[in-house]
Amino acid sequence: MSRLSESIPATSRPRERLLTQGAQALSDQELLAILLRTGTGQIHVMDLAALILHRYPSLYELKFATKEELLTFPGVGEVKALEILTVIELGSRIQKAFQPKLGAIRSSVELAGQLMEELKDYQQEHLLCLYLNTKNEIIKKETLFIGSLNQSIAHPREIFKGALRVSAARMIVVHNHPSGNPAPSGNDLAFTRRLIECGELMGIELLDHLIIGHGRYLSLREEGFWDQA
Repeated sequence: MSRLSESIPATSRPRERLLTQGAQALSDQELLAILLRTGTGQIHVMDLAALILHRYPSLYELKFATKEELLTFPGVGEVKALEILTVIELGSRIQKAFQPKLGAIRSSVELAGQLMEELKDYQQEHLLCLYLNTKNEIIKKETLFIGSLNQSIAHPREIFKGALRVSAARMIVVHNHPSGNPAPSGNDLAFTRRLIECGELMGIELLDHLIIGHGRYLSLREEGFWDQA
């Protein structure tokens, strides 16, 4: 370890700041230093990162760096050069990526028809959540819980955590009744009430709660159970 690295307080080093403050708090130089990992006996990694950014004053210019150019920097061998190029390409692809769409929700009956086939053979209750954007397009579908909704594992916290992760505007929850009877239980209504209340606080609307039985389903919203919830 070079003398410069020894003189930098641990709380000021890039990796420690990344852990305590998050990536957004770090400068371009610090992020690049983390990627480079080490410098040489003659140059500290932070100075090496500064040297590279001096050659490429903007990240846009760094985007077009070649392997041969990167290899001219002290302490940058082929492995580090390829890692930098890989991160640049991955960042470019992420920038161009679109949020996946899994189809739009047009009606409860259409959605229930799809899910009845999927859930018909399950012997345990499965709770699914469909996260939607403002156009009611499904951006993620996830099975969150397996087991009765009266168990503590079926907690709204986990459902809304998923919604926040994908920036959902709305959501629909679905669960099956292995008995085949889709009539809601008291636990179903209480659970739905909690979701509605949490959604109102967080600005994420619960559009519906579907219960899937054998060849039939029940929409709590369409059947008037929404007011009871």
